[in-house]
Amino acid sequence: MNESTFRPGRVLVTGGASGLGAAVVDAVLKAGGTPVVLDRDIRNVAAAKAFEVDVSDRAAVSEAVRQSAETLGGLDAVVTAAGIDRCGKLEDVAADEWERVIGVNLMGTVSVVRAALPYLKESRGRVVTIASTLGKRALPEATAYCASKFGVVGFSHSLAAETGGEIGVTTMIPGGMKTRFFDDRAEQYKPQDDSRLNDPANVAQAILFVLSQPTGCEIREMLICHEEEGSWP
Repeated sequence: MNESTFRPGRVLVTGGASGLGAAVVDAVLKAGGTPVVLDRDIRNVAAAKAFEVDVSDRAAVSEAVRQSAETLGGLDAVVTAAGIDRCGKLEDVAADEWERVIGVNLMGTVSVVRAALPYLKESRGRVVTIASTLGKRALPEATAYCASKFGVVGFSHSLAAETGGEIGVTTMIPGGMKTRFFDDRAEQYKPQDDSRLNDPANVAQAILFVLSQPTGCEIREMLICHEEEGSWP
């Protein structure tokens, strides 16, 4: 494929109002595609159609995906960038908060993909799930996040095996990025060296590369991080 002629088409992005999701939206727009955002706070989304939804609410997700597909006349890709974290020892993180991480990161990914499948099968589209280096390597005081991201990896690999020849499925595994993701953490859980965080725009470009692959060729998994990433390998 001549990458200069690639257009990403109609791309649904969860968590598209900030962080990696916003970088993906920007990259899709610059490449001539049409993004649509699903996020719980869409006040700052101006360049794309957006639907306010909590991805842990399966019924609301199903409706938002339907509206998104109707607005765009279908879907060519889904990028599941919505994610949260709650750090601390298992006994110190409230059960409701721990389970909410699973609800957003893992179950939210599943709900969005489930709702989008009919549209993606019609367009022979692609899913890019966003896992993490902590979906490959476990760290202490990160049980909720690791459980959710290990789950995303397993879900994505199984989905790829299940839907081969119908849609494309890629597991994107980014290391730490320079976003506001760490802002609400206690100081001991924040990165101590921002210079070792990747620019989310780099990850967004990697996602566009995945989407640009010709029919019949799939990038099943990609790990992308800063050259001095501390959470890999």
